[in-house]
Amino acid sequence: MSKLSRAVVRMPLALLLAIGIAAPLGGCGSSGSGSSQPAETAGGAVESTEEAAGEKREEVAETEKNRELLSELEAKRREEAAEEQAKKTEKAALAKAKKREEKAAKEAKKHEAEAEAKLKQREAAAKAKLQKEREEVKKKEAQQQKLQAERKKTEAEGTATTQSAPQQQATTAPGETG
Repeated sequence: MSKLSRAVVRMPLALLLAIGIAAPLGGCGSSGSGSSQPAETAGGAVESTEEAAGEKREEVAETEKNRELLSELEAKRREEAAEEQAKKTEKAALAKAKKREEKAAKEAKKHEAEAEAKLKQREAAAKAKLQKEREEVKKKEAQQQKLQAERKKTEAEGTATTQSAPQQQATTAPGETG
């Protein structure tokens, strides 16, 4: 056989041999008995199991790392939401307090205005009462003056009649005798 034909025969043979070894390692093929495997294949299986276990550990570690990152992100999100809620609550409380203060100020102004109005009303009533009392005093004084004037007048008339009466008696008395 020529060199070319030997290469053609060796190539498929090597290919078949590689497929025969790779199939049990890949888990695609099945073999009738486990003890018939060569020692090299068993060593390769142990290596592949170790590699699979290593990969699985890496995946578990990566998954755990991802869970930690996710929990951190969720914690940050919850913290931010709590801070935002606290800010809203604080803002609402400040607004409520401001409204209460404004209401209290309005009430105070209202009470002050009412008190001032009552004070003015009392002052006006006191002035009116004082004015009325003064007028009554003036009326009483005027009446007393009028009464005094009448008394003086009657007294003056009385004295005038008493003085004129003795003169009349005196004038009539000598004429009667005479």
